[in-house]
Amino acid sequence: METKTTTWKVDPTHSEILFKVKHLVISTVTGSFKKFEGKIETNSREEFDGAEVTFHLDTNTVDTNMKDRDTHLKSQEFFHSEKFPKLSFSGKMKKESGDKYKLAGTMTIKDTKKEVEFVAEYGGTAVDGYSQTKAGFEITGAINRKEFGLTWDMVTETGSIVVSNQVKLQLNIQLVKS
Repeated sequence: METKTTTWKVDPTHSEILFKVKHLVISTVTGSFKKFEGKIETNSREEFDGAEVTFHLDTNTVDTNMKDRDTHLKSQEFFHSEKFPKLSFSGKMKKESGDKYKLAGTMTIKDTKKEVEFVAEYGGTAVDGYSQTKAGFEITGAINRKEFGLTWDMVTETGSIVVSNQVKLQLNIQLVKS
């Protein structure tokens, strides 16, 4: 019997992509990306184990609530958004236990590809007021920015690191079944 593929698309109006990075090792700066798209393809209507995931975000839409910092993040010292406007991910979901999944795959930032793993917590499925079937996930993890060529560094006069190498990621994703 042939298995039917179901496609779930990211609903950008009900989703957010956040990152957190330590600044001066004493506080955390939070940022987001405003434009992104993605989809999950499953082999059953509402089971996400083994699902194929593809995701892209526009690095030109980075937002940390500080224009000068955002401009710096788009520069060659970080994302080099003019040359590399997209950050992408491609991978698979694997059910671990209960509502927990492992999301593993390849992340590409600039021209660097690395294998990464995240935790995806399934929030459930519901039908909205427009008869659309929706599913929700909270995805968390961390990457080392330097492994992706985001190598800008600075040390203060007292020896404090300005920007941590570890970047925590939090994606709150709502999907719409196509």
